[in-house]
Amino acid sequence: MLQPLRVCLFFLCFLISFLQSSNAQTDISQKIIPNRKNSLIQQKKPYVILISADGFRHDFDKKYGASFLLSMRKHGVHAASMIPSFPSSTFPNHYTLVTGMYPSHHGLIDNSFYDPQREKSYSSSDKKAVKDGSWYGGTPLWVLAEQQQMLSASFYWVGSEAAIKNTRPTYWYPYNEKIDIDSRIAATVNWLKLPESERPHLITFYLPEVDHEAHRHGPDAPETRDAVLFVDSAVRKLTEEVKKTGLPVNFIFVSDHGMTKANNERPLLISDIPADTAQYTISGSGTMLDVFVKNKEDIHTVYTKLKKNEKGYKVYTKFNTPSHWHYSAKDDSAGRIADVLLAADWPGYFSNRQFNPGQHGYDPYNVKDMHATFIAWGPAFRSNMQIPAFENVHVYPLVAEILGLNLQETIDGRLKVLKSVLKKEPR
Repeated sequence: MLQPLRVCLFFLCFLISFLQSSNAQTDISQKIIPNRKNSLIQQKKPYVILISADGFRHDFDKKYGASFLLSMRKHGVHAASMIPSFPSSTFPNHYTLVTGMYPSHHGLIDNSFYDPQREKSYSSSDKKAVKDGSWYGGTPLWVLAEQQQMLSASFYWVGSEAAIKNTRPTYWYPYNEKIDIDSRIAATVNWLKLPESERPHLITFYLPEVDHEAHRHGPDAPETRDAVLFVDSAVRKLTEEVKKTGLPVNFIFVSDHGMTKANNERPLLISDIPADTAQYTISGSGTMLDVFVKNKEDIHTVYTKLKKNEKGYKVYTKFNTPSHWHYSAKDDSAGRIADVLLAADWPGYFSNRQFNPGQHGYDPYNVKDMHATFIAWGPAFRSNMQIPAFENVHVYPLVAEILGLNLQETIDGRLKVLKSVLKKEPR
């Protein structure tokens, strides 16, 4: 009799666990932090909607005839391109955009990484880690706003689900791609229709479609074109619906990185890299591998050994990486950068198996395809203005300036880089 009971209990526990996991994946409800209000001063400030289209390469609007975004180039300001931080990956760069810090300074150094001090790993696919605010350094824009009694909202952004510095946006959604675009636009517009004391002045809005299709099919595929045009249509509709509110809303359309065709027929086989598990461990895949040396006195020895086999990639220690990466031991605020790094030469890619043709993560100063998009329009911005390429750390102080927020810490971004795009002093 006990055996069937044990089986039933095991099945019941499994069912509860499955349902909890399923609910986490299908949660489409808005989260609201209660008892927050805009101060009277903040109620008079303008509005910013920061839109990111993941993987939207700097030339995709021209390449695929994204008519609305092309028209906004003329009605507003656009950059020749925006240079992502290294590595040119999704999580580090989305978080750089909202902190004004290079990845080595805010701590989110890749989509997945190991923290030797914690003896734990962070991964963009690990919901528990993603929601743990202790992984994130810096002060995201929504935290900066909330600290100064300005309400914020997020329809997805890296870090928005975590209580960073014990603070989330007042209004936010758990990441879930099951919410259709019309519902997302409607919810965003409804935020702007709230009473002044409850209305968010900063909204982040994330679109994953281009990245998905460009990864699966490559940057030149018709599926990627369709995704670009989908984003163009969505941004058009969002802009038109927001305009009906009559509020002074400024739009900043960015991406985290570009996309390129990687050599998926001849991968850089990880299994070909000399292994010595007694001396070091190798982790990762894609455009960069991390090597952690067990005895730190052996770092140079391991580096020399791996350097001799360098073919299709470059080997660095964390003490001699290129300075423009801002990704070295002296930059490593959280102690997460590996002892030795293997960086793939474009179009190489580390893998032991077949992988998708569209990729990113390469050095943006060597591979132009990594460059992202920057287009901005609204009452704060000049019209028909093109600016040179700039690094994405400078978006943060620009948004803070438009919203009249005071910076609370040292960042890598500088307002002077983008100040010329503004019509006048917003404050």
